[in-house]
Amino acid sequence: MTGYALDTLDRKGAIRGAFERAGALARERNVRLSFHPDQFVVLNSERADVVRASVEELDFQAAIAELIGADTLVFHGGSTAGGIAASLERLERGLALLSDRARSRAALENDDHRFAPADLLPLCRRTGVPLVYDAHHHRCHPDGTSVEEATELAAATWGDREPWTHISSPRDGWSSSNPRPHADYIDLRDFPAAWRGRRITVDVEAKAKERAVRALMGALKNGRPPFDLTTA
Repeated sequence: MTGYALDTLDRKGAIRGAFERAGALARERNVRLSFHPDQFVVLNSERADVVRASVEELDFQAAIAELIGADTLVFHGGSTAGGIAASLERLERGLALLSDRARSRAALENDDHRFAPADLLPLCRRTGVPLVYDAHHHRCHPDGTSVEEATELAAATWGDREPWTHISSPRDGWSSSNPRPHADYIDLRDFPAAWRGRRITVDVEAKAKERAVRALMGALKNGRPPFDLTTA
């Protein structure tokens, strides 16, 4: 959406009104909202034009988040050109370019092949930008910390706010050559024991969408998988 402004797209206020109604419904239903900008948002790119476009995109999404009541903009660390240390330095400089409404909602997420939790946590502590802990990504790209340790360390970066987490299962199983693609549903064995009993927001990243959420809720309540693990 870089290059567009809501005021020029929505001269009669219909889009703005729709966003505000959606936000009101979310508050009524006690649904917490977040945005997850696409992969072209690379705040630590070595190219100034990419950084500039990323800042503009995050500010645009923050403006919509403000209308709808979303409290978090989740994005990945981005490029690792020049090594992790140099990349994190560029990322910190990129974070400083964000508007107040984007910066106050910004949250980093560990990914499945570049930035592990241990890479991002020092930056999160230093800048006050919290870490959204993705357990699937951590299992794909481990860093020596356990799921339990990473859960605690990530939760601490949220301060008084409720932590966000992401959960998914590998489509082709953990023994496959590529466990990164998401499955339709969540295998209950992939849900971290450290998350049970905690007050956290869990984003279910599964291809079956709401059906996967309902299935996982039922499985957690009943203590059994949402489907037959021998045939899934």
